Amino acid sequence: MSSAKKSKTTGAVPTVSKFAPLLRLHQSLTVGNLWLSVLSLAGRGKIYAYTLPEEIQRAFGFQPSRLLVYLVLYRLEGEGLLSSAEDGRRRYYSLTAKGKECLASGRSQLVKRAKEL
Repeated sequence: MSSAKKSKTTGAVPTVSKFAPLLRLHQSLTVGNLWLSVLSLAGRGKIYAYTLPEEIQRAFGFQPSRLLVYLVLYRLEGEGLLSSAEDGRRRYYSLTAKGKECLASGRSQLVKRAKEL
């Protein structure tokens, strides 16, 4: 397999990228479950969609596309996990009580699965 390139969508490729299953795992844990990263950042304070890809890069080491971030935000808001409010021309998103519960459950599931392995 040729060496993997850095992808704008998934960020830095793991050092063990010569193994296809590890690449799939990386994809699943980052972009594949972007909602976890978004809820986690919203749990730290209000988030602004336009700067969210860069914030995710700093916090979690991968940078999703802006379009994907917007799609995830809209879905999470529609599911009642985030709420939004305008401040001037900007829309900020905050974690709801239902979002806090979902984030805690998601974290627990990841930890449980890691321990099972």
